[in-house]
Amino acid sequence: MLPAAHRMRRSADFERAVRGGARAGRNTLVVHLVTRTDPGPGPAVGFVVSKGVGNAVTRNLVKRRLRALTADRLGSLPADADLVVRALAPAAEVDYATLGRDLDGALRTAARRRDERAASGVAGGSR
Repeated sequence: MLPAAHRMRRSADFERAVRGGARAGRNTLVVHLVTRTDPGPGPAVGFVVSKGVGNAVTRNLVKRRLRALTADRLGSLPADADLVVRALAPAAEVDYATLGRDLDGALRTAARRRDERAASGVAGGSR
């Protein structure tokens, strides 16, 4: 389970990550990764699972899977990171392992893009 200290709750935090963060997508999900300027207790993670993914039971299953997968990866995220994971409709149809591989790939790509933005001085790389 994802510890409460690492959960993103405020809509402003979601908006900042989605609008200004480095984005990377896979077939089942899209991640948005942004660096905070304020020190926090560690990385913060938020989830977006819309009705397009399925009914309430399906959405909750996808959310639980994403929370567990993300909790396992908290140690690999920078302490000043805000991460939003948005599930796409195919997330409801894939198994846990596939969802994990997609999350890993998207996180690698988003981190690389965030680092490239920060190196080039583009806004959004270090918010």
